Amino acid sequence: MATISTQLRNFKEPTREQLNLLFFALPPEVEHYGRENGAGELEKIEVGAILSLGVQGVEEAYTGRLHLIPPYLTFASLDRKSVKFTVPLSTIRRVERLNAKAGVYALSLSLWHGMKIVVQITSLRPTADLFCSLLRDALKVELQLGQMKAVKTFVQTCYSEILISNASAEADEKNGREPSTSKIEALPASDQNSPYLGGLGLKFKFPGDARKLREASKTKLWTAYLKAHGRNLTLIRYPQCTRLVQVGLPNRLRGEMWETLSGSMYLRFTNPGLYEKILEENKGRTSTSTEEIEKDLHRSLPEYSAYQSEDGIGALRRVLQAYSFKNPETGYCQAMNILAAAILIYMSEEQAFWLLEVICDRLLPGYYSPSMHGTLLDQRVFESLVHRCLPILHDYFTSVDVQLSVASLPWFLSLFINSMPMVFAFRIIDCFICMGPKVLFQVGLGKSMMFHSTILKINGEQLLQIQDDGGFIHLMRDYFSSLGDSAHPESPDPRARAITRFQELLLVSFREFAVITDDTIQGERRKFRGEVVHSIESFSKRAAIRNLKTLERFSKDQAGLIYDALFKAICIEPPPETMMPTPALLTTKDWQEERPETRVGLKTFKVFLSEIATWARVEKIVSNGFQQRVEREVAEHELIDRLFYFWDTGYNGALSFQDLVSGLDGVMFNDLMENIEWFFNLHDKNKDGYLTKDEVLTLSESLLFIFRFEIGDAYLGAVSRFMSNAFEYGDALLPRPEGAEEYATPQIESNVPYMNLATFRMVVLADEILESFFEADFTGTFKLEPVPMMDIPSHNGLLGDLWTSLTSDDNKKIFNRFTDGVGRAVGKHQIFHRPAIGKFTALEEPKARESLLTPTMRRSASKASLKSGDSDSAPPASASAPANLNVPASEEAVTPAAFSPMPTMFEAAANAAAAFMERTPFAIDDAKDEDEESDEESEGLEDDVMDEVDAFLEAHDSGLTAAEQEAAQDLINAEPVK
Repeated sequence: MATISTQLRNFKEPTREQLNLLFFALPPEVEHYGRENGAGELEKIEVGAILSLGVQGVEEAYTGRLHLIPPYLTFASLDRKSVKFTVPLSTIRRVERLNAKAGVYALSLSLWHGMKIVVQITSLRPTADLFCSLLRDALKVELQLGQMKAVKTFVQTCYSEILISNASAEADEKNGREPSTSKIEALPASDQNSPYLGGLGLKFKFPGDARKLREASKTKLWTAYLKAHGRNLTLIRYPQCTRLVQVGLPNRLRGEMWETLSGSMYLRFTNPGLYEKILEENKGRTSTSTEEIEKDLHRSLPEYSAYQSEDGIGALRRVLQAYSFKNPETGYCQAMNILAAAILIYMSEEQAFWLLEVICDRLLPGYYSPSMHGTLLDQRVFESLVHRCLPILHDYFTSVDVQLSVASLPWFLSLFINSMPMVFAFRIIDCFICMGPKVLFQVGLGKSMMFHSTILKINGEQLLQIQDDGGFIHLMRDYFSSLGDSAHPESPDPRARAITRFQELLLVSFREFAVITDDTIQGERRKFRGEVVHSIESFSKRAAIRNLKTLERFSKDQAGLIYDALFKAICIEPPPETMMPTPALLTTKDWQEERPETRVGLKTFKVFLSEIATWARVEKIVSNGFQQRVEREVAEHELIDRLFYFWDTGYNGALSFQDLVSGLDGVMFNDLMENIEWFFNLHDKNKDGYLTKDEVLTLSESLLFIFRFEIGDAYLGAVSRFMSNAFEYGDALLPRPEGAEEYATPQIESNVPYMNLATFRMVVLADEILESFFEADFTGTFKLEPVPMMDIPSHNGLLGDLWTSLTSDDNKKIFNRFTDGVGRAVGKHQIFHRPAIGKFTALEEPKARESLLTPTMRRSASKASLKSGDSDSAPPASASAPANLNVPASEEAVTPAAFSPMPTMFEAAANAAAAFMERTPFAIDDAKDEDEESDEESEGLEDDVMDEVDAFLEAHDSGLTAAEQEAAQDLINAEPVK
């Protein structure tokens, strides 16, 4: 079975709107919001704005861009990293225009959690009025859809609600006030035992020691931040948020923050109950993906206690199966089990399902696909960055043939979960979800600027001593296992001794490699995408040829040329998606589906055949006095349709790669008699061994179609003689009813048996031109030649893109039409059709027909001759040798998919597969009881955490002058317009 995909060639650079959706972590469905809900297309708008919180002195004001993308309102500062928020419109409870100074257009937005934000619109007054009008319309739609009522139920599933509620109650008791009513009391009775969603860690404990991880101090800092800056659906991300994420998320809050920062929370909010619905609709269904999932379940973090019980295994099974059912094209990919098992420790099944969707589709596209093209592309990018930043190590690894991807591939695929202790891997995942994929490159690459060391620069002398991949992996494993050790154990400063190697790693990664941005990664991906795509296509081609049940009489090189023609046809005319019958139509729950095999329909087959057979295409040589070009078009005729269904021996309505190889084998190696029989069987519709009169006419039309562009009338005369001889001889062999006149022609229906194979052979062999055609010319029209492939779209900078746009196919057609018009005006425009056979180069008159009937047959028709018609009465003809396939030498021909492969990358993927399943147990991951810290310890540890926070602090320019800051602060106390 061969699965041929051209998806990688169809890659298009994301548009500005798509990049905005990705930046604000919005679902792709937002682009069609409104139409799906019957509210009509809701207009989007972007305006300049200054953002400030409604509490004096909490945060500075920031200037940026405010986006209305129904059903969300988003904001990003000008540097696109200091401040941003994504707020569902359903969480906005009140919008007021503030009574500000003349020329100031300001709005006050009250959100669900009681927080107020002030937005000063800096765009022109008409634009500001339009923004307010569109915002009002979008809020009305949300109200009509009932989304505002759904917020109350949804936020009760978030742990931050309990955290803030308990903190407020403790503050009230401390101040002597009566505690306010908690929102958690409003939960339904059925949810009192589980007021918020959580992961397996609530039952099986979280990895690591809570005291060493300073959970209480982190929780206290996060409680203060969430109380002032919103939470879950209304979180506003200021610089302090990113710094707190780099320090680490508390265990109980980690799952919710992953949801919020990644945007998967918006998917869960807008698709309530979809996860359970997918499981229910596919209950009992099995597939190739479910089989692979079952194999990997017990190899997913087996050292964690939850995955030694049915609770953990069952949850992991359901999440992976639900994802494979929702995304059948992706299904299940290796290492996806490691990722799902890790996030299930901190998240419920539904939360993990939606986060897995975001990671696989948005954050790491192509990582967990059948071709793993995203992973291979980023490995190539990573090697390029290593070459740029660490040239000495890169050159040494190259000289001793050490493949960096052998170690780095598991880092990227498992997000470091299988490479280092889980407590540290989860810290990296925190940063990855908050800051994006660049974190993987920053942490994986590292670089020593002064005396710091990170992954690839730590113990540089030891790295230069390794001689093979095994030594490199062993050294990296030793380093990862020591991440909890002190980075400066001999320092006299206790604060320096308290710095661990992991803290040093993060510090070097985020400070020294801050130059590696998202734009850097995207630029490198564009640079190497074509190379990786060619390598994957070459690998897929070899796999497809290797998986053929039989090569028939073709060599592997010839089968490769057939594959190239098929691949080009799929690129030009993609086949429709394979539709599988529903399980209920086949069997019961025991039904199992197989991974679909790529099959092409009639439209794609016509393009494929036009690359193989000269008569299946129209080649026009156009000359206009300025240029001479060859234009190729796909021919349309019943013969091509008939051939498609003739090769579809399985009656599938589509052809596979194996069907095409077997079909071509049945025509490209034939001799004279075999070609005649093949052509006869092609037109014998009901396969009864006879052609009807209609089928004889159809066969004649097929011959005329093949000969349509031949020079002269020789072939036309041959077809004319064939038709006359066929009907004359066929009528002579028909039985005559008793009492009929001797010379009367019997009358029969056009759809009854008329001519058998023996008669057809005799009629063909009676004509010298047709005999020559079936002996060698017909087989010679099938040519296996290197197929010129279309270039992969690429980004080559401004000038490169400009040249690409100027030389596009549409512009070439415009230029050709212009030159043709000029050529017609000066009388130099000519069009010649290239013949399919090209045997005759001069005009020849057709020969006169001679009757095939003997004098005896002319006098009367013999019944015995009809009965003995099965015997071959034609004169013997010598069999001809197989046709020349015109396969060029492998040294000279460069096939489209045979570009320089990257075997090291695929070998690395294969070698790393075993490494994924064997994870080194780290003692630091052992779950410990969460002992309560004393107030004295908490205060001391809190100071240490704040010191660590300040270590990551960098200056963030708000983009405002002192006067603008003062004006923004004045708006906080402004009164609404009455």
